[in-house]
Parts: sequence; structure tokens; C-alpha cells
Amino acid sequence: MMFQKFILMAVFSFLCLAPHLAYAQNDEDSSAFRTTEFPLPRFVSLRSDEVYVRTGPGRKYPVSWIFKKKALPVEIVLEYDAWRKIKDIDGEEGWIHKSLLSGRRTGIVSENDEIKMYKKPSDSSGLLAKLEPKFVVKIDRCGQGWCYVDAQGFEGWVQQKSIWGVYADEQFD
Repeated sequence: MMFQKFILMAVFSFLCLAPHLAYAQNDEDSSAFRTTEFPLPRFVSLRSDEVYVRTGPGRKYPVSWIFKKKALPVEIVLEYDAWRKIKDIDGEEGWIHKSLLSGRRTGIVSENDEIKMYKKPSDSSGLLAKLEPKFVVKIDRCGQGWCYVDAQGFEGWVQQKSIWGVYADEQFD
């Protein structure tokens, strides 16, 4: 009898919570879960050296993985209250509390080979440095296919298409 009550309570709890959980993670209706006026999707960066990524929008959800590097770029694809569903460079998705994210733009060198950093937004200008794949840069501004970046003190221009953390046609300063 006790076991039947337990099963009945578990089923009732699931039926009450399931629609809310499914709706909170429904990517098709992202407009229902907008808590800011910022565009979706958009790129941001990690604010801390240790950021927990959860399976759902809340502390009650289990941790899927932990980012261990500050300033990594992530793409926000959905908002729910104080939580942001993000996607990383590998396409993995999870939920992060907004307090662990920064509006500071960063990018990751996404090419398989090193990329070149130039003095001016032109591949015929002087070469400043070569950046290795997966190198993280701070993005200052982008436009007309080029981004001005800071790579650990080296500042210059890289082709926008070589950086994950900025959209192909995005312009900002």
C-alpha cells in the first residue's frame, strides 16, 4: 500500500511538472522566454574561470560539464528568467546563470591552421602575428569582413570568418 502511494505521488508530480519543463526547454517558441531585449542568438563570454553548465534552467538541474577558462565565447540561444541556454564552439548546449556571463566579446580562432593578424584590415598590410587554432582573442570591433582583436597584448586585424564568436555579417564597435 505504501509503495502504491509512492508511485501515485511520483506519477502525479511528473504530470504536474512535465509540461513546465518541456515548455522551458522548447527552442521552437523562444519568444515566450525572453527576459531581455537583446537579440537571440547572440555571443557573450564567460565571466569566471569555473562555470557550471546545467541540463536545465535552475540550480535543481544536474551539472552537465564545467568550463574551466574565463573569457571563452558562448552563444546564447534562449533565455529563461535568470538563466541562459548557451551553445559552445563544439555545438554542445546547456544552461548557465546570467551572473556567470559577460557582454565582453571574445572569439576563438576556428581554423584548422594558424591565422594571420595584420596591421590594417587587409591581407596586403604588414603581418603582425600568427595565431594558433583554438586561441582566444578579445574582440574590439568588426566590420567589412575584418575584426580588430587583442591576442594577449598583440593588437591587429584578423579575417572575421576565422573567428568563432562573431557572426559572418556582424558589425559592431
